[in-house]
Amino acid sequence: MTFRALLFTTTLLTAPIATLAQDMVELDVLPGWREADGTHMAALRVTLDPGWKTYWRAPGDAGIPPRFDWRGADNMQAVSFHWPVPDVYMTNGMRTIGYENQVIIPMQITPQSSGDILMRGSVQIGVCEEICVPVTLNFDEALPSVGAPDSAIQAALSDRPHSESEASVAAVTCAVDPISDGLRITASIAMPALGRGEVAVFETADPTIWISEASTRRDGNTLTASADMVSPSGQPFALKRSDVRITVLSAGQAVDIRGCQAG
Repeated sequence: MTFRALLFTTTLLTAPIATLAQDMVELDVLPGWREADGTHMAALRVTLDPGWKTYWRAPGDAGIPPRFDWRGADNMQAVSFHWPVPDVYMTNGMRTIGYENQVIIPMQITPQSSGDILMRGSVQIGVCEEICVPVTLNFDEALPSVGAPDSAIQAALSDRPHSESEASVAAVTCAVDPISDGLRITASIAMPALGRGEVAVFETADPTIWISEASTRRDGNTLTASADMVSPSGQPFALKRSDVRITVLSAGQAVDIRGCQAG
C-alpha cells in the first residue's frame, strides 16, 4: 500500500513549496513475515523524487530527526528499527546524515499476541533538496501472521553497520567534562580505520539532549571523537556511559558501538 506525503503546517513554507511537497516523497509498507521467535519483520520504504534526500535517525545539526507516532496501532508491544548504513553529506558547510532516492527501513515488531498486527501510525520526516521540507507520512497496514521472507527487506537488513567485534574494536573509553550548559564527551576508540574522513556520531537514550557535530581525529589505531551535549535545562547533567551510542561512518561503512568505559 502506498501513501503520499501530507505536509506539516509551518510558517516557513510558501504555497508553491507546499504543492511540491505532495509529489516528492512516497511511503510503502512492506508487510514481511513472522519470525520463529514470534516477532514480525516488516519495513517502511521511503521513495524520494530525484535529487531529494531524507534523514537517518541522528541527522546532524541541520537535519530533522524522524519521529514515529503509533496511535491507532493494534497488537504491537514493541518496535526495533534496523537502520541501513546512511551516507554523509555536506550542504552549505553543514554536515547531514541520511539517504537519497530510496531507503528501506526494516522494523522488528514484537506483538502482544500471536494474531495479525495492525501497523497504523505516522512518521514525521524531513526531506531536502536545496530546501528542507518537513512532512508527515501516514501508514495503515495489516501484517498477517503468515508470510514469506521479502528479498527487499533482507537486502536492507544486510546493509547494516558492523558490530564492535566485526570491526575489531578493542576498547572504548569516554571522558566527560562539564561545560557551562551541559557537558563535553570525548571518546577514545581503539579500532582500525574504516577509511578516509571518518565521521563519529554520538547518541544518548534521552532524545531531548542536543548533541553537537562531533570533531574527530585519528592517531594510528585510535580514533578520538568529541562532542558537546546540552540538556533542556541548560545545566550540566549526569550521563550514564552505558547509554552512550557511537556510530563511526566512512566509505559506505559503519560501526555501531554501544556504551563506553570511564576514561
